[in-house]
Amino acid sequence: MKKKNNNEIVIYQSSKGVIELKGDAKKETIWASLDQIAHVFGRDKSVISRHIKNIFKDKELNRNSVVAFFATTASDGKVYNVEYFNLDMILSVGYRVNSKQATFFRQWATKIIRDHITKGYTINPVRIKKNYAEFLTAVDKVKALLPAHVKPGTESILELIKVFADTWLSLDAFKKIII
Repeated sequence: MKKKNNNEIVIYQSSKGVIELKGDAKKETIWASLDQIAHVFGRDKSVISRHIKNIFKDKELNRNSVVAFFATTASDGKVYNVEYFNLDMILSVGYRVNSKQATFFRQWATKIIRDHITKGYTINPVRIKKNYAEFLTAVDKVKALLPAHVKPGTESILELIKVFADTWLSLDAFKKIII
């Protein structure tokens, strides 16, 4: 994930080009248009649209919580209000779509969820590099959870680094699959 400007984040780059999604730091989410979601998962817009319709029909997500309209300049130079969907919708669609890219996405997402549940944390090294001060704050919060008598030693620090390295390798492997 690489930052483009204050509101755009590159999360996916294929041989056909870069997809930039609008970041929303206040709501801690990203936004994607129907075209972008279709491109990420390698399916036609009509397929993605049908999945979105079913997600709303099944009441998996609430339209008011996951949809926003942003002014977007088209190739003809005109400005249009385009419907965008937040990260919750992107994730929901990713678990419904049948494509090679969506399969890779589900494998990656499932590993992240599994790690989070079984280990109690997940690591995104790219985000850590960009938000290093926040990362250090999180590390301090983790240290505060330790009992007062426990002082992390060299072996425990090395074990932590080993676990982080395993996570970094799995994230890097996913990145190579989708690029």
